Amino acid sequence: MKKISIVTGCYNESENVNELIRRVKLAMEPYLAKYDYEYIFIDNASEDNTVELLKIQADQDQRIKIIVNSRNFGHIRSPSYGVFQADGDAVIYIVADLQDPPEMIGEFIDKWEEGNDIVIAVKQDTEESNLMSVVRGLYYKILHKLSEVTTFKDFSGYGLFDKKVIFALRQMKDSYPFFRGMLAEAGYQVYKIPYNQPNRVRGLTKNNFYSLYDIGVLGIISTSKIPLRLMIFIGLFCSVLSFLAGLSYFILKLVYWSEMTLGIAPLVIGVFFILSILLFFLGVIGEYVGAIYTQVLNRPLVFVKERVNFDK
Repeated sequence: MKKISIVTGCYNESENVNELIRRVKLAMEPYLAKYDYEYIFIDNASEDNTVELLKIQADQDQRIKIIVNSRNFGHIRSPSYGVFQADGDAVIYIVADLQDPPEMIGEFIDKWEEGNDIVIAVKQDTEESNLMSVVRGLYYKILHKLSEVTTFKDFSGYGLFDKKVIFALRQMKDSYPFFRGMLAEAGYQVYKIPYNQPNRVRGLTKNNFYSLYDIGVLGIISTSKIPLRLMIFIGLFCSVLSFLAGLSYFILKLVYWSEMTLGIAPLVIGVFFILSILLFFLGVIGEYVGAIYTQVLNRPLVFVKERVNFDK
């Protein structure tokens, strides 16, 4: 019998895990005659009673497995490690906040059975703020333009992935994996299912400005070298522009020697303009150097404190 692995990353989700497990079980019921399944939770060192609730569930159902990290390894490394621990014929990743409807699992399996290697849920509509929606849309447009592979717009990670896809992702051996970019890089057959994403009902979102910035920048630098090359062209353009401005001023000064006075203001503005460009370029280079440094360290994605039901 084939096996489906379902994986959920969680951190302080005590208000949601029981409801999530109940709904996932209901979604899997029609497929139990054809498939066995395991449900892996990877807990990122929760500070509430999430782990205790999961252990109660795991005692009642050995299909529920738990990985507890030794500390919080962030929103990028921990979920990826959980996915890589799954050994099913297909792997489904779903978040714990119930913003990804578990009822879509059946659709994922049906489309996988039709021969699709990757089945993803794509947000058609969301209840997030208008500002956030505009920023997100702009980001995906930039990412699409810069990326060297075809990226998935409005895809947050919720989907099903065939075991050969997971095997391919493991081979990439990325120490700080941009999961969505790795899927695009793998290049397997993709089927997209649109859905409307509801707001979080219980608990607090773990996303903040830094985490969103982190995943946003990682998405660009892990899929494109274009920002580095743009720096060359922008630098060249600014150099030519500065040369022409200087030459124009020199000619005007020769022609109107006594009448023309420039003053210090344009000089100060010009210096600050050049410095701002240099600082921006240093920031871009720094992001790429930081990514290289992370890869060179080659540290494990997480360190595990405890595993539950993996020996059963």
